[in-house]
Amino acid sequence: MKLYSLLRPLLFRLDPETAHKITLEALKISCRLGLGKLLFPPPPAQPCEVMGLKFTNRVGLAAGLDKNGDYIDTLAALGFGFLEIGTITPRPQPGNPVPRLFRIPEAQAIINRMGFNNKGVDYLIARVKQTRFKGVLGINIGKNFDTPLEKAVDDYLYCIRKVYPHAGYIALNISSPNTPGLRNLQQKESLTHLIEPLKEEQHRLASIHGRYVPLAVKVAPDLDADEVNTIAEVLIEYAVDALIATNTTLNHQSVQQLPHGLETGGLSGAPLRCQSTRIIEQFSRTLDNRLPIIGAGGVMSSADACEKLAAGASLVQIYSGLIYSGPALVRETAMALEK
Repeated sequence: MKLYSLLRPLLFRLDPETAHKITLEALKISCRLGLGKLLFPPPPAQPCEVMGLKFTNRVGLAAGLDKNGDYIDTLAALGFGFLEIGTITPRPQPGNPVPRLFRIPEAQAIINRMGFNNKGVDYLIARVKQTRFKGVLGINIGKNFDTPLEKAVDDYLYCIRKVYPHAGYIALNISSPNTPGLRNLQQKESLTHLIEPLKEEQHRLASIHGRYVPLAVKVAPDLDADEVNTIAEVLIEYAVDALIATNTTLNHQSVQQLPHGLETGGLSGAPLRCQSTRIIEQFSRTLDNRLPIIGAGGVMSSADACEKLAAGASLVQIYSGLIYSGPALVRETAMALEK
């Protein structure tokens, strides 16, 4: 934490996307030099089983930080119990115009409108094949921005077929606020039309590859009680393997008076914590332990992670917490959750 606290003011002087790239490249170099474990000693192994998978600890990396799988071994060296890469789409796409990523340090928050910028699923698979990582690797998939919503299932089917042999689990991103119309896939009819063929394909691929790869669905925090109940019913009916709660929020009320607070995009970081935890609690009651929840959104400290588990999550994911607290947060959180 101390080392990162010295470096953070320098990084925060840079454009967020530039700082992101520099930080990851610096971490990669330190790992190649054998400094990774010295600078960021991993937590003691605290194995647990979720979705039929064995995790070395309960703290994972949320999707979005390593969209293309370029830094899998580097990030694994920080001590994560699992990694989720992506969101990846069938075809490469540039995402939304820059600037599209904004820090709000006064609130420990980030607003992004990246728009699924990525190099395409084939590039990601090539990177995954080169990794030495043997832990649980989640691959988060989505649709291309120009694929009509009524044909979104085709993009998800394309991606699931591509990534299935290489994934520990597959996450369906239907909740990013930065791809027009994507959140409509959370509505009952659309969700059913998406999940049913994907579950059929999952079972077909399991028989082909001799291995069952779980499917998780990532939802938004901007849901009312009826929407939570409806989504839960569909997940239970089609035996979806896990829920990831939550993505970023469109509710900027807590930061609207701050610089960049009115930028378009999804808000993450500390202001999302309570909203995300509330959704986890609601899903936990409705699902009644019929499928596990991966808690994400506003995990800025070990106490925040413990709060997510108390609300009903089995695993937690962090992203914005890394930006504000640094890599030492991984070890600190993993050890706190074990206690």
